[in-house]
Order: sequence, then structure tokens, then C-alpha cells
Amino acid sequence: MALTALLSVSDKTGILELAQGLHGLGCKLLSTGGTAKLLLEAGLPVTEVAEHTGFPEMMDGRVKTLHPKIHGGLLARSSVPSHVAALQQHGIERIDILCVNLYPFEATVAKEGCTLEDAIENIDIGGPAMVRSAAKNWQDVAVLTDAAQYGPVLEALKAGEISATTRFQLSVAAFNRIAQYDAAISNYLSSVQGDGSLAEYPAQMNSSFVKVQDLRYGENSHQSAALYRDLHPAPGSLVTATQLQGKELSYNNLADADAAWECVKSFDTPACVIVKHANPCGVALGANPAEAYAKAFQTDPTSAFGGIIAFNRALDGAAAQQVAKQFVEVLMAPAFTAEALEVFKSKVNVRLLQIALPPGGPRPWDQGRNAGDSKRIGSGLLLQSADNHFLKKADLKVVTAKAPTDQQLDDLLFAWTVAQYVKSNAIVFCGGGMTLGVGAGQMSRLDSARIASIKAQHAGLSLQGSCVASDAFFPFRDGLDVLADAGASCVIQPGGSMRDEEVIAAANERGIAMVFSGVRHFRH
Repeated sequence: MALTALLSVSDKTGILELAQGLHGLGCKLLSTGGTAKLLLEAGLPVTEVAEHTGFPEMMDGRVKTLHPKIHGGLLARSSVPSHVAALQQHGIERIDILCVNLYPFEATVAKEGCTLEDAIENIDIGGPAMVRSAAKNWQDVAVLTDAAQYGPVLEALKAGEISATTRFQLSVAAFNRIAQYDAAISNYLSSVQGDGSLAEYPAQMNSSFVKVQDLRYGENSHQSAALYRDLHPAPGSLVTATQLQGKELSYNNLADADAAWECVKSFDTPACVIVKHANPCGVALGANPAEAYAKAFQTDPTSAFGGIIAFNRALDGAAAQQVAKQFVEVLMAPAFTAEALEVFKSKVNVRLLQIALPPGGPRPWDQGRNAGDSKRIGSGLLLQSADNHFLKKADLKVVTAKAPTDQQLDDLLFAWTVAQYVKSNAIVFCGGGMTLGVGAGQMSRLDSARIASIKAQHAGLSLQGSCVASDAFFPFRDGLDVLADAGASCVIQPGGSMRDEEVIAAANERGIAMVFSGVRHFRH
């Protein structure tokens, strides 16, 4: 007996080819509106749904598929005699294949100037209803909700039939799509204010993520873990990475890799970032990846052992040979040359992640930065806009009698960028486009300053004339004195403390140039 397929899509991509393939296999075609018109113009024999149901479309197309002849044909189970009898009694034909994609609600509300009326009119009713009916009855109906499914389904039909396994997978994909669609509608409508404007955060937040892979374990080996991605990940983000070689990734691998990747993407010139336990332990700029790596490694060779390394340029053979001398867990770059891959060929446990950076330069979306951040707390979720602030020289305010030189300003901005990715309280010494000492995650800013100084001493690096970034203001002058004692020549900090004048006076007393950024970069 010939199969019956109902095709009703908003996005017409691939639908003509699917219809032609189904027709060639002897399927009867049902369709609606614009889809039916497209197929008829292509010379395909199509029965419109209004003719099939004997009930005309009405209310500007709002009511067309909500009919027993449609849903009965989708929901009837061939293995249940009473269902088969009901079909015969009411003259309802079975529908074996349903192809539906929904009104473009997400694309509509994403457009600038979208009104509530525009949004409401793009809420699909009949489409989701049909998809749910077909997906529920997956034993008898194959439901297609994505153009990527068309080819495989046609191949399966040509080979004989669509397997039960495939029908179930199609059903799961369909329910997932409906969940995503309903979540988008709920998020939008929950944001609408009384005056028609949209709140930044909806009254109900519905998130949809797609599983990428299971992970070896969580933060500790007794914890399980998995990686999920956004439905539409930004280009150049970590979840778009291709693993070229190495062991399975763990939760900590990815958390540290994200910290390294986000930091290294912040720089326009060749850069290398080494991360250990979510903090940059070495960051540097260079004429090429090899030079950037050598300088970054010099900051803290001890912490770099077993670290995560990221480059913002293709990794070549010269840099690869240097990196291969140390123990590295994950190595990331936009590309790897054949020579670089050959260097790591024998180091089978090293995880190589290739993440293509889109053309157009390092800007927030091109760098795959999140628009928002979240953090779980007990039975709750904290949401905030992401810290994507870019500081320019023109934003800086010199507050001391002594002003930084142009070279010092460059180093201050470099240190400030690094501090953004260091856990608070953060103190970063730098000079010549490289970190010299990093103090992270302390309860006291004074302790972070001391630790950063100690790190530099352990690495044999001089802090004389160094430039320093503090992610937040100095509450007292003691932190500034520690920096001056270590050899700092200039400091960048947000300002805004009740004791700013005291700290400025201390900087003038110690002959240090200081600039205020006007923003802070807490990272907890």
C-alpha cells in the first residue's frame, strides 16, 4: 500500500527535493498553503489539506490542519484494532510521514523593531500540534522537523523502509524541537513589560542545550559529567572545537580550556596563554607563537607543568617543538601545521583542540563570547550579562602627578586584559608584553600582591619598572606599597574607593604613575 506524506513547512529548504523523492517512491502527497503552491508549480501531484479534510482554511490560515482527518491519520496505531476500525468508520486515511518546520518565531523576535503583534502572529499552533501527534505515534509515523533529516529518510525508503530505531530518533528530535520552540516563546512573552518594552531578564528562564559528549569525570573522579552546547553556538567558541588527538576530555580540562581560550582571543597580536586551575599562570605576546610561548612559560614554569595552553595563531613546528618539551594536558589553536601535528604524533595523550576563529578580527561575537553568564547556587540560578568590556587608552584617567609613557600604557592595558581572566582578588605584574607575576583568588588584595611578587622571584624575573593591574580598587594604601616595594613603576586600577585620595597620595609619594579604568573585573 502506498504511503501518504504530509508536507507543511515555513522554511522551504530541501522540501522540493524531498517531495520529488517521495513521489518517485509512490507516496501520496498532502500539503498546505505555500508548500502546496511550490510543489504544484514544480509539476508534482499534490492534494491540498483543505480538499483532504473537506474543510476550508480560515482565519488567515490560523485553522487548517486542526482537524480529525489530520490528527486521526497521525495518531491511529496500526496495531490497535479499534484504531483501525475508527479510521474505516470515519473515512480517515493514515498519514505515514509528516514533514513540518515551524513558523520562524525565534528569527522574528530577534529582528530589531519586532512588535508584540509580530511575535504573536509567528507563534505556530497547527505545526506543533501535528508534530506532537506524529512524534507520539512514532511506531507508525516518521516525523521530519529538520532539512538535514530529508536525505537519510529518502535513502531508508529506497532501501525498503524507515526502521523503528530511526522513527524513534526522529520522534525524540521532534519533541526536542517543540521544547526549544516553546521555550523561546515563553522567554519572549515573559519579558514583555506593561509598556510593551522587553525586560532584560524574563520572568521565567527556559534554557535549551544540546549534549556534545560525556566526559571522563567531573571535578573529581567520583563525579560524573557531560558537555552541552548552546543551540546556536557562537563561531570561535570552545564548544565548536574539533579534537584532533588525545585522551577523553574531563570537566576540569574543559573549564581550564575555556579560561585559556577566552583570554587568548582577547589579543590582536600573536599570543600564548597558559592556564592552571582556571587561572592564567603565564600570558605573553610575541612576534610569532614560539616567542609568545617562550615568554609565557617563563612567567611560572612550575605552574605551567600539566597546564592548558592556548594560542590565537596557527601552531607551527617551531612552537610545537618548544611546547612538546613540557607536560601539557590540552593544547588549543585556530589551526595546526603538518609539522606541528607530526611533533605531537607520538604524544598520544596530549589533547589537541582546533577551534577556527572566524575572519573579521577579535571582537565579542567573532570571538564566540557569551552574551550572558550563569552560575548555579542552591536550588537557584544567577544570571548576568557577560563581562565583555574592552578598555581603550582613551578610557584611562591619569590620577597621579606622574603619567605613564606610551609603552607603559600598552603594558598596563595588557595587564588589565589578563587580570580580567584571573580569579579575584587579582594582581598582575607585567612588562614587555608578558606577565611577570600573577596573584589570584585570595581573600585579601594585599595577599594577592605579595603572592604575585613571590611568583616572580621564584621564576627569577625582575619586577623593577614593571606595570601592574588590579582587578578592583585598593581599599588602603598598603597594597600599593607592596607593589612599589616590589619595583612597580605604574598601576592600573578601577578607582572608586572611599580612600582613593589616600592611595593616589601614596602613589605620588612613591613616584608611581597610576591610572583609573572606571570599571572593575571581579571573577569569582
